[in-house]
Formats: sequence, C-alpha cells, structure tokens
Amino acid sequence: MSEARGERIAKWLARSGVASRRDIERMIEEGRISLNGQKVSHPATFVTDRDIIAVDGQVANAPERTRLWRYHKPDGRVTTHRDPQGRPTVFDAMPEDMPRVISVGRLDINSEGLLLLTNDGALARRLELPSNGWLRRYRVRVFGRVDEDRLATLAKGGFEYEGVRYGPIEAGLDSTKGDNSWLTVSLREGKNREIRRVMTGLNLHVSRLLRLSYGPFSLGELKAGELDEVPAKMMRAVLPRDLDAPQKSKNKA
Repeated sequence: MSEARGERIAKWLARSGVASRRDIERMIEEGRISLNGQKVSHPATFVTDRDIIAVDGQVANAPERTRLWRYHKPDGRVTTHRDPQGRPTVFDAMPEDMPRVISVGRLDINSEGLLLLTNDGALARRLELPSNGWLRRYRVRVFGRVDEDRLATLAKGGFEYEGVRYGPIEAGLDSTKGDNSWLTVSLREGKNREIRRVMTGLNLHVSRLLRLSYGPFSLGELKAGELDEVPAKMMRAVLPRDLDAPQKSKNKA
C-alpha cells in the first residue's frame, strides 16, 4: 500500500485507541464518524494523518506508538467508556495525562484484579482472541459446599449451564472456612461471566472474583486502582510476533 493512499479508517482509528476495528465499523454504520467534515459511509475508506477524522464530533488524535498498561481494577467500576446508568467507569479513574485507552477484554462491575489497557484498538482485539491460547488465572471466593470431584471434571470441558457449553476450566480448592471457600480457577476461553455462571451451575455463589494474570502479564504487587505501563522491551518479548499481520474476519462465538 502506498504512503499517499494511507490506511483504512477503521484501522487508523483502532491504532488511535478509539475502539476495536469491529466497534469502529459499527460506529461508521451509525453515522458517528466523519472525514474532513463528511460522514464516512464505508470502513474501507482510506485516510492519512493529514486528514481530519472526528468521532461523535470530536477530532481524533493521530495514532501514537503502541503502549500497554497493567491496571488493578477495583470492585464497583464498569469496563466501558460510557455507562447508560451513570455508574463510575474504569476510564473515569485514569490520570489526566493518560491517552485515550481501551481495555483488553472486560471485568464486570463486581470483579477485581488485572485489566490490560492499551491505546491501540487493533492490539486489544488481537490479545482477546482465544487462538492466542493465553491462560487467565483467578482467585475466587465461593459460598456453598464445594464438591471437589465435580470441580475436577471441569478440566475436561463440556460443562453446560443454561444452554451454554464451556471449554476446559482448571479449578482447585485452596481453603475452606465454614461455608466459604477460596478456589484458584484458570481458563483460556473466557465467555461472558463464565466463572460466575459455571459456579452457579455447581450450586456455588461467587462472592469475590480477582483476576491474577492474563497470559504473560500478572497483577503482581499492584494495589487496587494502581496503574503501571508495560515496558516496550517486555511487550516485544512476549506479544505475538504477527500482531501487524492482516487478520481475516471471524464471526464472534
């Protein structure tokens, strides 16, 4: 592709940290994106850094170098930029000098722990893909009687709850006090509210859920609300080498 032609607007905005390419394509359909004062009608529109691209009337900044942060998400914040119910969001808590970022996956409002943030929407989408095979590890406090034999069967995959079948989940009992137990749970697939739903299917109520790691990145000593940028050298060492390769469109599972 020639430099004069530029790149597709969806990719340009994704690299600017506005949203993932898929979300940007939806925003184009909704008429929320303009190019040099004219509404964009197709995601294959090509742009350069000399163009003026606006989202919801706000001019988008040109893409910067890709950056990644570890954030300890506290309980009580939603992982979205705009919440219809007016609840506090993860992004409300960012420092004033923080560039616009999006999250790699999500943690629901009652979940805590490691959340990866990046200014590159294309990177966020890539890191969310199950094909990366990245393990996500959690500490989970549950209320109820833990059946260790039934817990062990989750590792085989195929557990079904309310019509949804889940992939392999490694779950082990760490400690029990009264009716409360702590589990360590690891999975690679990560369907919506997967751990909470599966535990409900085992007659267990999740009272606390803390993500400890996401692939090669760990929560470490970060305290609730703390943020730490991943060094560029570490990013190059652990991220997939084909991040910049063109990706074929896939339907969401």
